[in-house]
Amino acid sequence: MVSWKTRGAIAAGLAGAVVVARRARTNRSAPTAPHRWLVVTVNRPPGDVQADKLPSPLQEYGDRIETRIDAAPGGRGTELAVRFREPQPDATRSVFARSAGADPRQELRRALRDAKSLLEAGEVMRPDEPTTRSTPGGKLVGLLSRRAGGEGVL
Repeated sequence: MVSWKTRGAIAAGLAGAVVVARRARTNRSAPTAPHRWLVVTVNRPPGDVQADKLPSPLQEYGDRIETRIDAAPGGRGTELAVRFREPQPDATRSVFARSAGADPRQELRRALRDAKSLLEAGEVMRPDEPTTRSTPGGKLVGLLSRRAGGEGVL
């Protein structure tokens, strides 16, 4: 006989799976996801961030990207937004390309975060390498940490 706690846990898991599936379905219908703007809020006044004087990580992209600079809501700095001018090939946007680190949007995200860091602190801060053992759990943490660099999330 299955306890009530076990039944409750199973029901909660199924409810969570339904929510995730619904969100995934609505995200697939999002309008032209490859052309979305990648945006960061920089803790600098709008006058300090200029399109012709962007930090080097974004300057390296040259005319391949569009840049938009606006005042952040509530006077809380500046919103710096970038996106590719030309659509990227479908093969580079696949799940496999993203997991292998071959999606060009990952590099643009990293460049945008580095530009934010340079504008705010004058240098790009990097976390220390995790000190993990060669256990399966340590290898998993290392893999997730490397993946987080391009996506910005674990």
